[in-house]
Amino acid sequence: MLDIECFSFLNRALESEMAPVLITATNRGITRIRGTNYRSPHGIPIDLLDRLLIISTSSYTDKEVQAILKIRCEEEDVDISEDALIVLTRIGMQTSLRYAIQLITTASLVCRKRKGLEVSKEDVRKVYSLFMDEARSTLFLKEYQQEFMFNEISAEAKASMSGDSRDMD
Repeated sequence: MLDIECFSFLNRALESEMAPVLITATNRGITRIRGTNYRSPHGIPIDLLDRLLIISTSSYTDKEVQAILKIRCEEEDVDISEDALIVLTRIGMQTSLRYAIQLITTASLVCRKRKGLEVSKEDVRKVYSLFMDEARSTLFLKEYQQEFMFNEISAEAKASMSGDSRDMD
């Protein structure tokens, strides 16, 4: 979250002899530039915005994710069945492409362990059940947070703890 001073520094850096390539990402619309009362697209000052090339991005479609996963399988020399690729594509769409790509290697190892020639959808399902994606991991941590050494303390617990510490004095 950059403010007007950071933008000023970036502007000066872009004007120097050894000007860096600046890549930023934002999902902000027309909003206030931090540190000022002015509003502009993406919360970026107009003088800096004039120097930027804005590239719009969009999410991958099912077919694009499947094509990426297929290329990755070829690069990793993994033979994968069509059913397994469909399951992996669905996982990639529901979780993340990075997670689906990581499952390729682990599914390949499971396939090799069972002496298979081609990664099957059962291999993909097995590694999916063994290795959690970010969302499932977060749910697990929230569900069992009381059993971990460090957990979030509710406001009521904080109040009772501060009352207990006063009693000890």
